[in-house]
Amino acid sequence: MKWSFSEKYKVSTAGDREEAIALVRKNEPAVITLDLGLPPDPGGASEGFAVLEEVLKIAPATKVIVITGNDTLDNAVRAVGMGAYDFYQKPVDPDMLSFVVERAFRLHELEEENRKLARMHINHPLDGVIASSPQMHEVCRLVEQLAPTDLSVLLLGESGTGKEVIARAIHHLSPRKDGPFVAINAAAIPENLLEAELFGYEKGAFTDAAKQTKGKIEIASGGTLFLDEIGDMPLNLQPKILRFLQERVIERIGGRRVIEVDVRVICATHQDIQRLIAEGLFRQDLLFRINEATIELPPLRERMGDVPVLARAFLHRYNQEMKRDLLDFSDTALAAMEQYEWPGNVRELQGRVKTAVALARGPKVEAKDLRLVATETGQRLKTLREARETAEREALVAALNEAGGKIAKAAEILAITRPTLYALLGKYGLKV
Repeated sequence: MKWSFSEKYKVSTAGDREEAIALVRKNEPAVITLDLGLPPDPGGASEGFAVLEEVLKIAPATKVIVITGNDTLDNAVRAVGMGAYDFYQKPVDPDMLSFVVERAFRLHELEEENRKLARMHINHPLDGVIASSPQMHEVCRLVEQLAPTDLSVLLLGESGTGKEVIARAIHHLSPRKDGPFVAINAAAIPENLLEAELFGYEKGAFTDAAKQTKGKIEIASGGTLFLDEIGDMPLNLQPKILRFLQERVIERIGGRRVIEVDVRVICATHQDIQRLIAEGLFRQDLLFRINEATIELPPLRERMGDVPVLARAFLHRYNQEMKRDLLDFSDTALAAMEQYEWPGNVRELQGRVKTAVALARGPKVEAKDLRLVATETGQRLKTLREARETAEREALVAALNEAGGKIAKAAEILAITRPTLYALLGKYGLKV
């Protein structure tokens, strides 16, 4: 059996219970084949059942395939009832058993991926936020601090970094969570329509105004208004926005009645606001109003360890949407994603993974499925100390991801002691 499987899998063998349990503790195997007829009871099944019970206590996620020579199915059914994955009756046909083993590995990988996603969501309770990097942990901390207040928040960051996701997280953690969350993109609406979209209009205010219509600001009353790409707000509309922010009142186009609104405002932009002010394209006093608190979202290329975490979350989502069963990314695909600069940030990563899920022929997503083209960076060369610290931090994150957050296993991967690992985690502000 070892000979028939060793070409495809790493195989360990044990001749008795003590040796088997030691191997399970050391290797945490994904799949075990277990003969029920073991010494000192080779003619019965008592020792096999004892091993099965102990293995499942130590490694409940391991898929145990019971091999039985009993002509009846009683022992096999009992083993499955105890928690064994499947059974196979002697005589052993390597090809048929290989099929059962391969299916067990496939299920184990899928379950492990689900456990990773579950752990990820436990560690990151902000609605919609998926991250493991220290940079995004700091963003999450700021969101949790600012959400209970009514401060106007300005979100800064490159396109695709997830500014609307953070805005929604602030809303869902705020006292306004039961109110509406209304988003409007100032860059996506023509200038001549933006005022009507924001403030609404009365019937007959202009040619196509067939009925009275509320604007986004009025609709958001009692909740949160998210003004995306505020840097693209037309200059002639900025005084009306400023008045709304100062007095919390609006007037519909064509109307004369002042309408009070109770709304929290979150703004976002990928532009350099100070440059826009210097060029006369943005009002300084408006910046003061929207900038009671600021959160800067780092680009994906600077979010250490987030690429594989996000990619796997998107893989899980699109597996379900497209009814695929891709297990993971290949090592070459993961390496390609880590080396890519992601100019489009999280939005680009999401699109690449979605396309890859559609194209991949399985069982894993390969580098070619992602269709990545190398990008040039304008970053300065690092000092030797910076390079060493970057490599050290990346090694820590990679080891913790590989070990599923288990300190002992991560220390073993890195070939260091547990106290040393704890010291390094403290040094770089990393949490398990």
